[in-house]
Amino acid sequence: MATDGKPLVLDVDGTFLNTDLLYECFWAALGKAPRRTIALCLRHLRAPARLKRELAGLAELRTDLLPVAPPLRDLAATARAEGREVILASAAERDLVARLAAGHGLSERVFASDGTRNLKGEEKARALVEAFGEKGFDYAGNERADLAVWRHADRAIVAGGGAALRRALAGHEGEVVEIPGGWAWRDLLRALRPHQWVKNVLLLLPMLAAHDFRLETLWLVLLGVVAFSAAASAIYIVNDLLDLEADRLHAKKHRRPFASGAVPIRVGMAAFAVLALAALGIALLLGPAFLVVILGYVLLSLAYSLRLKRMRWIDIATLATLYTLRVVAGAAAGRVEVSIYMLIFVFPVFITLGCVKRLTELTLASSQERLPGRGYARSDRADLRNVAALGMAGALVIFFLYTFSPQAEMLYPTRWILWVAMIPLAMWLLRMLRLGYFGRQDYDPIVFAMRDKRGIGLLLLTLSMMFYAAGLWQEWFAGLAGQAGGP
Repeated sequence: MATDGKPLVLDVDGTFLNTDLLYECFWAALGKAPRRTIALCLRHLRAPARLKRELAGLAELRTDLLPVAPPLRDLAATARAEGREVILASAAERDLVARLAAGHGLSERVFASDGTRNLKGEEKARALVEAFGEKGFDYAGNERADLAVWRHADRAIVAGGGAALRRALAGHEGEVVEIPGGWAWRDLLRALRPHQWVKNVLLLLPMLAAHDFRLETLWLVLLGVVAFSAAASAIYIVNDLLDLEADRLHAKKHRRPFASGAVPIRVGMAAFAVLALAALGIALLLGPAFLVVILGYVLLSLAYSLRLKRMRWIDIATLATLYTLRVVAGAAAGRVEVSIYMLIFVFPVFITLGCVKRLTELTLASSQERLPGRGYARSDRADLRNVAALGMAGALVIFFLYTFSPQAEMLYPTRWILWVAMIPLAMWLLRMLRLGYFGRQDYDPIVFAMRDKRGIGLLLLTLSMMFYAAGLWQEWFAGLAGQAGGP
């Protein structure tokens, strides 16, 4: 691209940055003051410039962490090496744009919204023409609103524009330069965290505990698994958007799609809406009981993302409750009765796993400071280990007491085998605690458990012994023997 000393003007949202400052401010502010943020959006919905200023003041955004598009960073560096002025022009709040420019060594002169004037489209074009004259600057943008500016620019630089944008620029008098960009569906799929869907296997527990192996029940529970997977992915998106700053400071999480800028925030918001509607639609098919459970799960998950995950111990209790709700949802979806003993048993198990999750994060942390967005530091590892041990002991005691209940007498004729089954169960819980304490598992204990071969072996041994105590193996093998014998 030839140069002639004209200033290079860069749009910010989606061009210089692989993100959008307005959405960044909204989610940062929402995480700090949810009610005030929503009130601001409602009050200034028709005054975008004022809204941007108010949100920027509330969010306290760190512009040094925002993801810069590598091709635009290189373009700016080349222009500066040629002695050209590189200027940021954006519809975002002026203070943010000025800090962004200063942080990247760009011109002190910026064009941006000022709380009254929303510098977008024609307004931006007018400001740039007043400053540099007709065709007196090169401009890089990425959306249809930039067409108004490109009409007055010498060179039109299109960052990741689609085919429609290219057609709209077909009659541009000056040079048109295209820079590859955009997002990929595979990155959006990563944001949904499909590997986390394995946690929804918990919905099968009530069906297994009730020994209800009918295909009709299985079909209904699998529909529930799909609904919970959609709901969980929707919440993961919200969680990632609320944790943008914390993720960018994290050794591994900075690669997440929204934190890295691989997927635009607005795409994530649209995906959240689609997934939430899909989850609620399936829930309506499965009946009011399941609908109530999944609504409770979504609301509690949002509360966890917005506030509860920053509160010591309450966050672990909330995690345990969210896991337990999956079990309740499985019962509601399959129309299976769930024993109160089961709920009382699984809750301390999940308390243990919640502590294991925090232990893993603290062990793998690179500093002694509190985890970003969490209420724990490495000095809390001993307390977390002790609470996890109490949860483990509580779960085993409840399991033992269950063996004397009327339901256990009905379902398990050979109850002493249940007592033996407690041994591999205790070994599994102890293994999870030990691996978490020494940082030898993933950040999510349920996902890790589904990949841990030794752990799976212990769980299958426990389940197999419970089936034997119930007489199921004998029944199944007798049926197979009868079929093999034939008429």
